[in-house]
Amino acid sequence: MGDLTHLLDANRVWAANVEREHPGFFERLRHGQKPSILWIGCADSRVPANEIIGLPPGEVFVHRNVANLVVHSDLNMLSVVEYAVTALGIKDVVVCGHYGCGGVAASMQPAQSRLVDNWIRHIRDLARLHREELEAITDHDTRFRRLCELNVAAQAINVNLSPIVEGMRRSGHDIVVHGWIYDVADGILRDLSPLMDAEMILTPEPRAIAKPAH
Repeated sequence: MGDLTHLLDANRVWAANVEREHPGFFERLRHGQKPSILWIGCADSRVPANEIIGLPPGEVFVHRNVANLVVHSDLNMLSVVEYAVTALGIKDVVVCGHYGCGGVAASMQPAQSRLVDNWIRHIRDLARLHREELEAITDHDTRFRRLCELNVAAQAINVNLSPIVEGMRRSGHDIVVHGWIYDVADGILRDLSPLMDAEMILTPEPRAIAKPAH
């Protein structure tokens, strides 16, 4: 326990393999990054951004937190978004959640006075907005999956409505925000764009919202 020498050895093997397959790769990275995507994802170890979309280092600018939340008082997240769209010129922002998210699962249980309960309060608030729809789903796993989807849609909308993104658009910059969800059970990403209606997600009417096709 505590000896991570094998990871350092694995790193050297990985670096050698990359350089052999792509000569000059690290030299190019040394001169800067030009990522095409900002990825706001969950901290879950099963959802590594670059790997699941098949992109190498340097292509994805990543921010991760518990349950992939976009909270407008989170200066860390806001700084990442601002740097991505203003300094790096990124035009595509992906908010990616996943089924089986521990943060979403915890939000479905009574608060236990833990630090994380303050964070996932945002998901509990979202669940209250959609209480009628969620309570109509009798199967727990299906309800859990649906809340994971609603959470992704809500956080993508929060990016869309952020002053940083809105300000860039007023300046003539095209920024597209995508809401995706990853299924750990099959490794497949699903586009939740049909859900990304701010009025329906953030101020839902007291009726069920149409489910996206899976």
